[in-house]
Amino acid sequence: MKKYHVPTLIVHKRDGGVLTDAEIRFLVAGFTKGEVSEAQMSAFAMAVYFSGMTAAETASLTYAMLESGERMIHPAGHPSIVDKHSTGGIGDKVSLILAPLVACCDCWIPMVSGRGLGITGGTLDKLESIPGFRVNLSLAEAQEQLQRLGVVMMGQTEQFCPADKKLYALRDVTGTVPSIPLITASIMSKKLAESLDRLVLDVKYGSGAFMKTREQAVVLAEAMMAVGREMGVEVTTEINPMSEPLGHAVGNALEVIESWETIQGRGPIDLVTCIMSQTEKITKVVNSEQIKKIQSGQVKRMFESLIAAQGGDPSQLDSLAKIHQAPLIREVKSQASGVVVALDAGIIGQAALELGAGRSLASDPVDPRVGFDQLIKTNASIKSGDVIARIHARNEADASAAERAVFAALQLA
Repeated sequence: MKKYHVPTLIVHKRDGGVLTDAEIRFLVAGFTKGEVSEAQMSAFAMAVYFSGMTAAETASLTYAMLESGERMIHPAGHPSIVDKHSTGGIGDKVSLILAPLVACCDCWIPMVSGRGLGITGGTLDKLESIPGFRVNLSLAEAQEQLQRLGVVMMGQTEQFCPADKKLYALRDVTGTVPSIPLITASIMSKKLAESLDRLVLDVKYGSGAFMKTREQAVVLAEAMMAVGREMGVEVTTEINPMSEPLGHAVGNALEVIESWETIQGRGPIDLVTCIMSQTEKITKVVNSEQIKKIQSGQVKRMFESLIAAQGGDPSQLDSLAKIHQAPLIREVKSQASGVVVALDAGIIGQAALELGAGRSLASDPVDPRVGFDQLIKTNASIKSGDVIARIHARNEADASAAERAVFAALQLA
């Protein structure tokens, strides 16, 4: 690989210049091997934050990060390899139901997920509330399971995009997390390392999402679609509001319980609509056929097989409420009558975090027991005294703080 003068590349990008594919690959490879310093890569990230990147530059950055580690290799004649990614939301448990559903639609889904950080929950944390469920699979284990079952749900391995892991740690402490090109390359490098044919991106916006406005979400969605096109993957997007929690539950075990209900055909309409729309985009299987697969019990059996394959006990799914029962469960009752205009997702997400369901640092533990269920939905007509939420807390003080948050989030007309 040709050598470049790193400070010159940084200055060129800082001043609005366009870097070549070779220059970007040199920077990423050098950073991965420790030949480009953290100070230099931090300066590069800040230059990108202010100057942006072209679609071709972003694709080069994505591919360079993907190349820094191993990628999945699928056997000849394999079914379509598909996945979804959400930019994160409150109560967003779509992946837990979508993955086994997709596997029942004659596609393979090698889902590499993350942990929750801040107010948005992580798929891995939710899965780990199923006793015994193992998310730390090797690449070899994941590929064997994918060929056998058609689905695997796992965390990022050390072999997967190590450059992304190193760069994200720098972005987190240098104020460059919100850069659209850097977000795009981070998300897409991990997803494309799965060697996908099709990908659907659920880009959230609103009080309970990273992107606060629809305009910001559209910019991010278009950037990720452009990278997908550059790299030969069929990428579709959905722009979804995250103004109220998705479904009725927020919190790790509570969301798995709601997911298990949904897999058995008893899910809330907003959650089911989101799942089916995204599943159709990547499998081309229409909603009516998806419903048949759920009603027949096929998706339920697939989810049980997935859990058993990864060390969990599917027979315990019906007992999760007892296994993870919080020390204190409190109903929150409305103090007035009216129609629910809003239940602010950001406030509910922050309250769930403070109950112990989320983390402020990547190393923080989470409590699978705590959170909310029976959350009221917008447009519901309620009377004074009706239950608008149920709090699962560790103590009275936490429950009281969460109750105040529910009232602050609720808006009636």
